[in-house]
Amino acid sequence: MRAVLFSELGNEIADRGWVRFPAYEPEDRRRLLDVAHRLSAHWGQQVFVEAEDRCRMRLHLAGYGTQPASPNSH
Repeated sequence: MRAVLFSELGNEIADRGWVRFPAYEPEDRRRLLDVAHRLSAHWGQQVFVEAEDRCRMRLHLAGYGTQPASPNSH
């Protein structure tokens, strides 16, 4: 499973700089963290991981992360 995620998510991140993937269980989140660490080692640049909500994780390269809200946006 990790090898498939490494390939599929890695290709998506390489194409657009980020990917969103479901993570319903703690094991799913651990698996995605492991894949991000393996991709970081493979590419020589950090792949960041963020929880978007309780069921989704976002893996991304620097510059493709969640942008903080503007102080003027309500």
